[in-house]
Amino acid sequence: MNHNTQPEIITEGDPSSGKKYLIPFILVVSLFFLWGMAHNLDSILIPHLKKACNLNNQQSTLIDTSVFFAYFIMAIPAGIILKKWGYKATMIAGLLAFAFGAFLFVPAANNLSYATFLVALFIIGCGLTMLETSANPYAAILGDPAKATSRLNLAASFNGLAAMVAPLIGGLFILSGKSHTKEELAAMTASSRNSYFLEEAASVKTPYITLGIILLVIAVIFYFIHLPEIKTKSVDGEAKGSFFGALHHKHLRWAVVAQFFYVGAQVCVTSFFIRMAQQGGGFDEKTAASYLAIYGFLFTAGRFAGTALLQFIASNKLLAIYAVISVLLCLVAILGQGSYVVYALGAIGFFMSIMFPTIFALGIEGIGDDTKPGSSWLIMSIVGGAILPFGMGTMIDHYGDNIQIGYSIPLVCFVIVLYFALRGYKVTHK
Repeated sequence: MNHNTQPEIITEGDPSSGKKYLIPFILVVSLFFLWGMAHNLDSILIPHLKKACNLNNQQSTLIDTSVFFAYFIMAIPAGIILKKWGYKATMIAGLLAFAFGAFLFVPAANNLSYATFLVALFIIGCGLTMLETSANPYAAILGDPAKATSRLNLAASFNGLAAMVAPLIGGLFILSGKSHTKEELAAMTASSRNSYFLEEAASVKTPYITLGIILLVIAVIFYFIHLPEIKTKSVDGEAKGSFFGALHHKHLRWAVVAQFFYVGAQVCVTSFFIRMAQQGGGFDEKTAASYLAIYGFLFTAGRFAGTALLQFIASNKLLAIYAVISVLLCLVAILGQGSYVVYALGAIGFFMSIMFPTIFALGIEGIGDDTKPGSSWLIMSIVGGAILPFGMGTMIDHYGDNIQIGYSIPLVCFVIVLYFALRGYKVTHK
């Protein structure tokens, strides 16, 4: 590797002191939890707003599209902001945008406006993009480089914790447990039907107002707490790296592809989890939400177990093993019958758990001054969460609301992740 691309970590403190990294790392971990809450509440919003706004499956997936398309739109601006403002200011900006989007849920619910919900979710997605663009590389490089993957998986474990907490909160405060067939809705008077829709939509207000207030408090804490600003510089003192130049790294290109399909797979699995539990397992809405919480528990357990296993197993090998198991579990979900189909989806949560942080860490490994633009590419690839669930919803509608057939899409995604784990991850130096 050319000497100009060797990074030098520069902080305002003694980098040899682990204590100087502890508080910053804890604060960054809180961000992983918060954006995990946002994403996993979407899994509640999809079936809930489908009901409240009287949508089909394809229309309901626009919730995912709004959030994850924001990643695509904001990835380059977020990278530029990160480069100009630094990690701390970018994180604060992300928190403020996140909070603004959360507060917009109030007028959206009051007006029963699905379009306003989608705008609010897009703004939340923009905030999440800034948080992830800054927090993922910050967690990875905040300490011993040899432990970057383990550190990122540890931080991401709290993202996984949110996958367990969010469905419990959503099931308790958002989902009503009430549902009506098309025939029942048609039999209602226009006034009764509108009152039912407004009542369903109103349940989102308190959770999102509370979330917005918490985000503002965290932003204030970030403003007043000192964070070491880590800057990547070349040995000649000039900052290097460019957005398109980062793609000269073949393994980064493959990481971008793998991340696109992984995020698409994860969002597909969770977005239709509740409906799968209802259709495949015969559970009611609130029971289905509790099973989604169990999925979240397994996802969280997988993150912590993965962090431990990475001490003994190479990250690409563990990724490959988990990808193979995920493919097999998708086959069970597609071909099986009864409640164990839902158990298979829950198990997928365990084996998906390490994929995002591991792909991310493998993708930016050894790219030196291209780390920041490389991170932007990996965040931009999250647009897979906007595109693939829409395709899954379209497929489900096409096959007469058959949820199971839709899970063939995440199956294909895990095959692509497997290829990255076997070959695409390899670093090649020019």
